[in-house]
Amino acid sequence: MAPKYELYPDRKFSIAVVGGAAPSFAEIGAGVSLGPNAARAMKLIDPAIHAGFLKCATNNGWDDRKNFWFAFRKGEDKSSEFGTRFFDLWCETGQSSVHRARFLDELVALVPKEIAHFGKRLEDVEDKGDHVVLRFADGTTAKHSALIGCDGIKSKVRLAVLGPDHPAANAVFTGKYAYRGLIPMVDAAALLGDELGRNSQMYLGHGGHILTFPIEHGRTMNVVAFSTKEDGKWEDSEWVKPLDREAMYRDFDGWVPAARKILSLMQKPDMWALFNHLPAPTYYKNRICMLGDAAHASTPHNGAGAGQAIEDALCMSRVMAHVYDSADVPRAFAAFDKVRRPRSQKQVQVAYESGWLYDLQAPGIGDDWEKVKKRLATKQQWLWEHDLGADVREVIRIYQEESARL
Repeated sequence: MAPKYELYPDRKFSIAVVGGAAPSFAEIGAGVSLGPNAARAMKLIDPAIHAGFLKCATNNGWDDRKNFWFAFRKGEDKSSEFGTRFFDLWCETGQSSVHRARFLDELVALVPKEIAHFGKRLEDVEDKGDHVVLRFADGTTAKHSALIGCDGIKSKVRLAVLGPDHPAANAVFTGKYAYRGLIPMVDAAALLGDELGRNSQMYLGHGGHILTFPIEHGRTMNVVAFSTKEDGKWEDSEWVKPLDREAMYRDFDGWVPAARKILSLMQKPDMWALFNHLPAPTYYKNRICMLGDAAHASTPHNGAGAGQAIEDALCMSRVMAHVYDSADVPRAFAAFDKVRRPRSQKQVQVAYESGWLYDLQAPGIGDDWEKVKKRLATKQQWLWEHDLGADVREVIRIYQEESARL
């Protein structure tokens, strides 16, 4: 029987956690990477979460590649059909990824059914001082002691915290977009060879890069091909669009044969504009707090966006475990904000910079391969080797010291 989380019946307040408006727990079938920091955060939140992750996690297919994040290749260097491999980045957990829908199934098994409500699209939230009122698109309302917004990059909760006119209230286009798709591994390995098919690769080139890694326990190759919008603008109201294959081929014209083969095999492809959030001056306002993409939506170039949301959940759950009175919730949110905002916002900035690095457009680095290699060798360490236990101790210390002062 799956473990159930205690609902803390002794607590005299209720906190609403708002996500999307789907009719059920569901997720698109694509891969997401989770680094060593994310794995440690899962263990600290609850070992059952980490166990669920391990059930659906996929690593590189070859044993001698298990502890490598990516093999980096020169995507336009035709001296090799597959692009010259110039650097391998070691990682404690390797390129560890999950199929989003499968991992969600594992998480849902741990959530008490009675606390989840679906089909409720949040339109507005009003802070009444000692409680909040949530208003939904279907005309219904709900009253709670506080609200935690996990409603994604187009967050309504973010608007409530910052105000709709704040320059950081809405996400901004990063100048990059991505083609995403899946390839059956049997087809990928047959066309590219076993090594390139079953182990994570990243092909770097001028104005773009292509990454591939296995998901679904090696049955599928996940593909993301990034490119640069020359005018730096995205004026379409839709951020996800159907794929124009000819436009995609033009973006990677002149690349190595392996890159072209990958693009030709992509199934269920679509095109995603990449937006992120500018730094918010706060993640909370009295009884309203935001977490995950609602607080710090990022580009995917560090493979760390989901991991930062898990770190958020760790700090939030630990500090809230010390809150017994509704009046103390704002202090818990303040402690969360102080600990989590600097690190998560740094990740957004570094991820943005990584996109330009991979596309050989980073200032002062460009296509100087030695400089690229030097930057690749160090850029992930601050993310992966961070002391999450220290964060937990700090968020609790801040909360308790502030509570004792009052």
